[in-house]
Amino acid sequence: MPFYGLMNKEPEFLKQMKTRTHLLIFFLLQYTLTFAQFDIPGSDREQIQQQEQTHAAALLGTRSNPATNNYDLKYHRLEWRINPAVRYISGTVTSYFVPKENGFLELNFDLASTLRVTRVIRNGQSLPFSQASGDLLTVTLPQALSAGQLDSVSVTYEGAPAEDGFGSFVQDTHNGQPIIWTLSEPYGAKNWWPCKQDLNDKIDSIDVIVTVPNGNRVASNGLLVEESSTANNGKRFHWKHRYPIPAYLIAIGVTNYAVYSDFVPRADGPPIEVLNYVYPEFLEYAQARTGTTVEIMQLFNELFGLYPFAAEKYGHAMFGFGGGMEHQTMSFMGGFSHLLQAHELAHQWFGDKITCGSWSDIWLNEGFATYLEGITYQYGLGNRTWLDWKAGLIQNITSQPDGSVYVRDTSTVNRIFSGRLSYNKGGMLVHMLRWKLGDEAFFQGVRNYLEDPKLAYGYARTADLKRHLEAAGGQDLTEFFADWLYGEGYPSYQVIWDTDGNRLVIELSQSTSHNSVDFFEMPVPIQVLGTEQDTILRLDHNRQNQRFEFNLDFEALGVVFDPNLEIVSANNLVEQQPVNTRDRFLPENTIRIYPNPAVDQVQFLISDPETIIVRVIIYDNTGRRLRESNNPGRSLSVGDLPSGYYVLLFETNRGVSRRPLIK
Repeated sequence: MPFYGLMNKEPEFLKQMKTRTHLLIFFLLQYTLTFAQFDIPGSDREQIQQQEQTHAAALLGTRSNPATNNYDLKYHRLEWRINPAVRYISGTVTSYFVPKENGFLELNFDLASTLRVTRVIRNGQSLPFSQASGDLLTVTLPQALSAGQLDSVSVTYEGAPAEDGFGSFVQDTHNGQPIIWTLSEPYGAKNWWPCKQDLNDKIDSIDVIVTVPNGNRVASNGLLVEESSTANNGKRFHWKHRYPIPAYLIAIGVTNYAVYSDFVPRADGPPIEVLNYVYPEFLEYAQARTGTTVEIMQLFNELFGLYPFAAEKYGHAMFGFGGGMEHQTMSFMGGFSHLLQAHELAHQWFGDKITCGSWSDIWLNEGFATYLEGITYQYGLGNRTWLDWKAGLIQNITSQPDGSVYVRDTSTVNRIFSGRLSYNKGGMLVHMLRWKLGDEAFFQGVRNYLEDPKLAYGYARTADLKRHLEAAGGQDLTEFFADWLYGEGYPSYQVIWDTDGNRLVIELSQSTSHNSVDFFEMPVPIQVLGTEQDTILRLDHNRQNQRFEFNLDFEALGVVFDPNLEIVSANNLVEQQPVNTRDRFLPENTIRIYPNPAVDQVQFLISDPETIIVRVIIYDNTGRRLRESNNPGRSLSVGDLPSGYYVLLFETNRGVSRRPLIK
């Protein structure tokens, strides 16, 4: 598929749909003061975040089991008998595996103790097994296996999966009809089948074979290769999936689904089926909405490469969850809003094709899925504007002064699935990478990441993405990730500008909301407004109080900071301070302060009687803005400041002056 840089070429199918919005100069001048009024849609993303937090809360404590780390899973044949009216599962799971070490004698699976294993078979012979505390099934092999030796066992079991709140195996009803559905992220798969749940080993392929009472259908991963009648008025559904998949993305839904398909056209192959399993009572509702997925997939195909599972299908299955879950090739959906369809489809690239290798890097899943929601708005899909969408995220991110995108405490589910940090700040981190690198390098780097044979259909960490983006963009992103991924908070910018004819002078500084980052090095967009034209300048901001000078071909009448919201920031100041000379700084001795070092109060000595202090701003030694005092007169209280080094910025009617202060 051809690659399209977003600023260079529009996807063909959207050319007639997109219109350009022209903002009034007045609106631009006021935007940095008013964008906080926009809200994040109340809505689907919040539901996604909250429901994932609620669902995972009871499951996170299990974590990966080191007892399962010594073998590699190759294949599962999952055969189950399920009645959606009864909370119960019975069946046999056949697992093909390869030991990683010699002398392999015990095979361990994660399996909840509420499920009872009745037998384990290998080559037609029964094997001894035990179900120990800690939800561990241990199978003892008749002789030790060598590293790399393929073998298999079949585990037959049954039971009522544990009810753990918003759990991994749910029996419920819709419109009076019974339904059973599963949702295993992050560690719920063991609640309903013997598995290996971790973030280091994907199963190469699976067959899912489910027998249910007549009148029901089974939704699952991959292609439906067989649907047949069985004895005792039953129906058997056989799904085949031939892509690597982690345990938490294997899923089933069983109820009286109505079925229909949409199709995504392709220029270089057969259309991709979007198979929809919906509640019959919502059939018309769904049919009126799922065409949105067709448009979104066309866009994602052009920007990020062909849908990763195009040889099989994409699909939706309704379930009783407030949001959605990106089960591989068939997202389970609580509804069909534009945002929800975009978010879950995006996960097929970011989360399914490439899965985060640690919950610490959940932003590789959720940050990208959130950002891809926004891209649909940029291209005229959905009912929001691109600017409004970004404004909502920034408002939420900056509602608190702290928080990193990187998850240091993976034992806290609310932190892993933090809407403000993993989703929204993670999404804007992706956008800031795009802004910093430029569209061509960003999209090429992301596509290289998705197509890397060492990562595709496997696991990745942040370092893997960083490597590909650096190679595509020719930039070292170490400082960027240190600030925006591992660091906390956000910057507040101070833009002081002045003109002398067509000459524009800008002084740019910043403070930070959290002391983990002393300075955010970022290219900063500044829009300069004139009578009949305007331009956007890109300022490479890499130090405090940085001065930029430009000779324009028009007279600047106004300056707007970050008009298109490329950077996460808040409480920004844009101010024109008239100057009559080339340098608007006052002579060094115009203002002096004493005592210095100070204890409780400092006095100001002003050598020029015409100079009047309008405002004093106090910065700490990292450049972080602490507070300001308007019309302070000839003294300032500093008794509340801790001992340290500070800078006082004096704004006067004749220019500005900076003086160091020791406390």
